[in-house]
Amino acid sequence: MAESPTAHPLDKPLTQINQRLQAAQLGLKIERRGDRLNLRGTLPPRPGSPKLRPYQQRVPLKLPATKAGLKQCEQTAKIIAGQLLQGIFDWRDYLGPVAGLRLAGADLSARIDAFEHHFFETRRSESSSASLQTTWEKAYVPYLRKLHTTAERHPNLSLPEAIYATVQSTKANTRSRQICCTALAALAEFLNLDLPTDLKSFWGNYGNSQTQIRELPSDEQIVEVYDSLKNPRWKYVYGMMATYGLRNHEVFYCDTPHGQLHQRTSHPPQKEIIVHETTKTGRHEVWPFYPEWVERFDLANGELPKVNTDLTTTTLQRVGQQVTTQFRRYKIPFSPYDLRHAWAVRTILMGLPDAVAARMMGHSVQVHNRTYHRWMTHRDQQAAVQAALAKNDIRAPM
Repeated sequence: MAESPTAHPLDKPLTQINQRLQAAQLGLKIERRGDRLNLRGTLPPRPGSPKLRPYQQRVPLKLPATKAGLKQCEQTAKIIAGQLLQGIFDWRDYLGPVAGLRLAGADLSARIDAFEHHFFETRRSESSSASLQTTWEKAYVPYLRKLHTTAERHPNLSLPEAIYATVQSTKANTRSRQICCTALAALAEFLNLDLPTDLKSFWGNYGNSQTQIRELPSDEQIVEVYDSLKNPRWKYVYGMMATYGLRNHEVFYCDTPHGQLHQRTSHPPQKEIIVHETTKTGRHEVWPFYPEWVERFDLANGELPKVNTDLTTTTLQRVGQQVTTQFRRYKIPFSPYDLRHAWAVRTILMGLPDAVAARMMGHSVQVHNRTYHRWMTHRDQQAAVQAALAKNDIRAPM
């Protein structure tokens, strides 16, 4: 009798193993789906399932349909059968991108490596590779290293305990504590790790309601500092950040490195710029506030400092750090981001809708409102009130 054209070389040994599993009354069998092997049997409901009793389900091992894969499948069937008998079967060992990592005895380094791969693969369509690399190095790597150090120093701790210890080693009520919680919570979610206490409870009083009020430089002070700078290239960087509210690195990734500011036919010219796709929040247009500063700071003719901007050999974070270094070198009495924050407050005082300003700054309206509206000082509010009264020229009845 001719062999079926759909027969697979593994079908005969697979049938033999399933006969052994059935004879041992393990309640599981191996099935081949294309070039992958899975297990099937009566198993407890998966997490989130509305069902309350065990029912026939597939364990998505996705092992290769090879002799080695078949052997591993049989071993896993025996492990699961034992777990079911002891009542300790946990779906989290078999679901998601790290299925089997815990069963395979992967150490913390291997789990973090898998998490890194998952981080970039799942976010590749959302942000530029340079932006992702900066976020990973700045917001994840420091705290994952801290976790690894904690686990090595205290091998008696379980992974959840090591995570809690790492969080508590950061200073309370700080942004560092918040970022640490966010990074380690993402790792725990990836690993299907049960954390009895939500890491958000460790944030403390740092957050939206505790945004620090700061004294931003006045417009007069911004101009005064600009005039005091001697290096024309860094003077240009300063002027661009003050006029367009750019992040440190965005100055080096916009369409105006050689005096090609957009000047439309409107009156007066709007002189907006385009920040490139490769930046932290992607492509967006920005208009000057004040437009007069484009001429005042000679932005149509400036040249950038010679900074490595090749994102195959550097990161957005490193580019931005060079701006911070130069601000310190020239003893500028405020930070680069204060120019950005002053720009944001300026747009509020001038009546620009929050949705428009937020889009130009490359963040959400919620972030814009909870951050910049809180930084309006008494001086800013008084100026806004006076401008509103003068504009409407409304007088109270006597």
